[in-house]
Amino acid sequence: MTGATSHLVVLAAGGTGGHVFPAEALAVELAGRGCRLALLTDRRGGTMEGHFSGVEVHHIRAGGVAGKSFAARLRSAPELAVGTFQAHGILKRLRPHAVVGFGGYPSIPTMLAATFAGYHTAIHEQNAVLGRANRLLASRVECIATSFAVVEGVPTESAAKVVHTGMPVRPAVAAMRDRPYPALGADDPIRLLVLGGSQGARVLSEVVPRAVAELDPELVRRLRITQQCRPEDLEQTRTAYAGIGVEAELATFFDDVPDRLAATHLVITRSGASTVAEITAVGRPSILVPYPFAIDDHQTANAHSVDEAGAGWLMPQGSFAPETLAARLKSLTSQPATLDKAAGCARASGHPDAARRLADMVCRLLPSNGEPETRRRAA
Repeated sequence: MTGATSHLVVLAAGGTGGHVFPAEALAVELAGRGCRLALLTDRRGGTMEGHFSGVEVHHIRAGGVAGKSFAARLRSAPELAVGTFQAHGILKRLRPHAVVGFGGYPSIPTMLAATFAGYHTAIHEQNAVLGRANRLLASRVECIATSFAVVEGVPTESAAKVVHTGMPVRPAVAAMRDRPYPALGADDPIRLLVLGGSQGARVLSEVVPRAVAELDPELVRRLRITQQCRPEDLEQTRTAYAGIGVEAELATFFDDVPDRLAATHLVITRSGASTVAEITAVGRPSILVPYPFAIDDHQTANAHSVDEAGAGWLMPQGSFAPETLAARLKSLTSQPATLDKAAGCARASGHPDAARRLADMVCRLLPSNGEPETRRRAA
């Protein structure tokens, strides 16, 4: 089913951008197909309402589960129960044709209410490890969309539900896919893009300048570095690069990352789902330094996926030392063919059409007659 005029799809999302971005992308795609959209989120999700222009937003209570102590989970149980009751009332009034969750604890009450009532349901997993919220819901929903081809933690009995759609990326990123990997001749400038997430990453500000300082002066002369830094690290990092004599542009935020990504020869970054999706959609090689304290260590799993595809190199933070990074940079920049091959592998593993693929999956759940219906679970 490719058209879905007049159907109502409820999205359950909140929390970090990794959950919000794919929900936003699906909303845009489904709206373009004539669907009506509604969003259920917790009250802390109010900051993300601007991402959902024209979408009816409802707030419910939600209690956090992942990463909390047993006592904290007990305290959050009443919030979860109240949120599920609230979501049930909203869904009963809206009578949606499908409900789609995007992980994170704000989605749990809505998805529980939807599955209890028998609505058509699906979830989307952004990382290479099934998140705890999605793990709780996997056996109850009809479809599990994944960003990665292989996802750890999917229950054996739910494996048949998995549909590999990819992780939706911003249109501005997808538009860069046809930009060829920049040629790298013997004397050409070498462009490095260093990203650390929405607020930068201190370890990158500490290690990358020190690694550059260990490189041969001739190689340093060719480097052109663009780096995102935390505000408190900005001046120290700028001073470090100035002392080396390398050309570096630093900022706490870049509003033209898609263009910079397309122009770069190598990205050094964390390995959040959105970041990995954008790098592979454009097709650029990367050195990935996973955030070691992520729940279930999902960033390491994301980086492993890229490494195994030949699209980049995993460097755990514990071994991300200046001398190690310097050796890697020297090796890669002296072998342009290796970088070019990794760029090709990155592009091959990217899914710039992920929003369309995700919408196709959702539309297959929608009834053909346009009338709301529920899917009653077998006893």
